[in-house]
Amino acid sequence: MRRILTIAAFTALLAGCAVAPEVPAHPDDDKQAEAFSTYLSARFAANEHDLPQAARYYGSALTNDPANPSLLALSFFYSTTSGDFESAGKYALAVVTATPDDRAARLALAVIGFKHKDYGDVRRQLSQSAKGPFTVLTLSLFDAWAAAAQHDISGMDKDLIALADQKGTESMTAFHTALLQDYLGNADAAEAAYKKALGSSSPTPRVLEAYGRFLELHGRSGDAAALYRSHAGEGGLATVTRPGLARILAGAKPEPMIRNPSDGAAEALFGIAASLTDAQSADVSILYLRMALYLRPDLGLAHVLLADRFETLRKFDAAIAIYHGIEPGSPYFRMAQIQAALDEQRLGRNDDAIADLKKLVAAEPNDSESWIALGDTYRTGDRYAEAVEAYDHAEKAIANPGKRDWPMFYARAMAKERLHKLDDSEADIQTALKLSPEQPELLNYLGYSWVDRGRKIPEALAMLEKARALRPYDGYIVDSVGWAYYQLGRYDDAAKTLEAAVLLVPGDPTINDHLGDALWRAGRKIEARFQWNHAITFSEKDDDKTAITAKLKNGLS
Repeated sequence: MRRILTIAAFTALLAGCAVAPEVPAHPDDDKQAEAFSTYLSARFAANEHDLPQAARYYGSALTNDPANPSLLALSFFYSTTSGDFESAGKYALAVVTATPDDRAARLALAVIGFKHKDYGDVRRQLSQSAKGPFTVLTLSLFDAWAAAAQHDISGMDKDLIALADQKGTESMTAFHTALLQDYLGNADAAEAAYKKALGSSSPTPRVLEAYGRFLELHGRSGDAAALYRSHAGEGGLATVTRPGLARILAGAKPEPMIRNPSDGAAEALFGIAASLTDAQSADVSILYLRMALYLRPDLGLAHVLLADRFETLRKFDAAIAIYHGIEPGSPYFRMAQIQAALDEQRLGRNDDAIADLKKLVAAEPNDSESWIALGDTYRTGDRYAEAVEAYDHAEKAIANPGKRDWPMFYARAMAKERLHKLDDSEADIQTALKLSPEQPELLNYLGYSWVDRGRKIPEALAMLEKARALRPYDGYIVDSVGWAYYQLGRYDDAAKTLEAAVLLVPGDPTINDHLGDALWRAGRKIEARFQWNHAITFSEKDDDKTAITAKLKNGLS
């Protein structure tokens, strides 16, 4: 024991001699490391579209490196998109000090000017902004509303002419001309512009609501009611038509769409944000929506669109928080709660979604959309009996199903199939097909179920070929056609068709398995084993793997 201790002590001594003397770190090194860490955190938050965190970290990074123009621009952008306008205003002033014609910073300062009713400053900020094709749109609209606030009619008209000169702005020009003339009290000019904005096609909710309110406020409730009823069957406009008709029935008067110039500027920002529909523009759309809501926090549709943009970025928690913040009295409340439940589904929080939707259907039992959303949520959680019950309630609420209602019958059919109620499932598909005969999903679902059950295969093939003609690049429909050929003994046709299906949907075990069977029957046994090997590799079900293993060993009898 003594010898072991001595060796251990000697080893420790040698180890101690091998260690270099500790040198204290230089304070500047610590600061640089901290600054770099903060910058990386900012980059990570920005990449994750965590806008408040990105704003916080970029702000901290800017404190460490205040002369960095890139950090200043990013601090400004993320403070604005996270809704922190107190910080955004300070950063915007710093940006225009360094870059006097910066478009985004000048726009933000103009927005702040509108908020404080400093319309002279609004126009001064806009006049110093860099010009470009897209910014003409924003600058013209903003300056027009500031000019109207100052009763500078010639300046407003000049802005509207500049706006109209931009390609593709006809509807927006007509709409804001109507809003401006309405705000200024020029009823005849406003009505002419409203009618032009409505056009011959289906109007946007904002145009319909603005014109409807205009008619109501000018004592023309009958005309307003006729306008609302003419669009009552259009689902996307229900948030306008229902409250409008309810107001008229109650003899109540609405507020004007635009109460002050700030509302007009907010409407302009909302319209631009709504036009930015692609995923790459989601952050910029959020920027405009935050500005719009800073000017007009009660702009309900802007809240809905903001949540939608967060969904585009897959920031479902942020979207849910916005949807849940919409007040029960809002015409968008029910739609928002349904959408929040769908987002909870996407996050795997089915129980939360079900609880929220149960509250909705309890409050409004005749709302078919809430019942359908509840049925979909149950179905997502494999609770098929409860899904069918929810869809039954939806059918009662619908009362007289039309073409737009076919998805509910399709969803109930899928739930019934999982409960092995195949005849009931088929009846729902037949109902859905009567409502919408040209739906490829329905033709494929019914046709494939017949093929799979060995029933009416010639009729099924005709349905499936029709579905394929309607949607030729859908690999699952092509697979159904190929499998129908197989069941009819047309093995060469089946193999050729299923080869096309595999190219359209590579890696699907069922399609590879079907192709293997067809190739075997067509006498191409080496290729068949190749496809079965693919199928067993891709398959996640033990029963399927067992069946394919048997085919690999023995082929098809």
